[in-house]
Amino acid sequence: MSKNVGVLGCGWLGLPLAKKLIEDGHTVYGTTTSSNKLGILENEGINAFKVNLSEKGIQGNIEGFLSHIETLIINVPPKLRGKNSENFVEKMKYLHTEIKKNKVSKIIFVSSTAVYGEAEGEVSEESPTKPVTESGKQLVECEKMFRDDESFKTTIIRFGGLIGPNRHPVTMLSGKENLHGGNNPINLIHLHDCIHMITTILKEGYWGEIFNGVYPHHPKKQVYYFEEAQKRGLPAPRYKTESSQNKGKLVLGKNFLEKGHTFHTSIVS
Repeated sequence: MSKNVGVLGCGWLGLPLAKKLIEDGHTVYGTTTSSNKLGILENEGINAFKVNLSEKGIQGNIEGFLSHIETLIINVPPKLRGKNSENFVEKMKYLHTEIKKNKVSKIIFVSSTAVYGEAEGEVSEESPTKPVTESGKQLVECEKMFRDDESFKTTIIRFGGLIGPNRHPVTMLSGKENLHGGNNPINLIHLHDCIHMITTILKEGYWGEIFNGVYPHHPKKQVYYFEEAQKRGLPAPRYKTESSQNKGKLVLGKNFLEKGHTFHTSIVS
């Protein structure tokens, strides 16, 4: 098991992940895009670097960051909405070039179930990717870029919707009306299980694989979000009555479960 681990992107998932890796005995190197956060990372025992990836190149000491590590966790979500949208594939190409100059031998690439697009019914790691959103399409391209390179071993984790402390999709959906897909299943995962999956992959050495990170409980969206809104005292989102045959996709974390592992943290508040 590699002891020198890099976490590229110490944000909502990356920072608690880095702290858990330190607890597990790893030496952890982490990046942030903000000078203000360098001290926060250092105080947690993380060797911190300011690194900013963009479609035009990489700013910061990426060489210094990568030179220390054998295993790299890439936790950088695509920014494809709003005015500051960018080309995620170009960003990852610059990163890929830098990785090849260093001794990184293993990569965990954090992706999303968006790569399955509008698939119908049960979806597992063996299902074909059919992305429909721009972020899904770019993630598929980046997954391929890293998996096709035989100079290191890449494992992909496709997480469902992320929930955790101070983060739940119901807060954004609250009060919205005429939403589609109320009868479709939810595909969510708690922050604690994201960390549990990543640390398990490191510990067990599951390299060159694909994992879906989704908690195995899939109530209908309109039922689940109604109940979660009530628990928080929020107006529930309202869904259209739909007679459509569209069942939505139900994402299975088949690979992780078949290896004898479990998800620990319920997505029900």
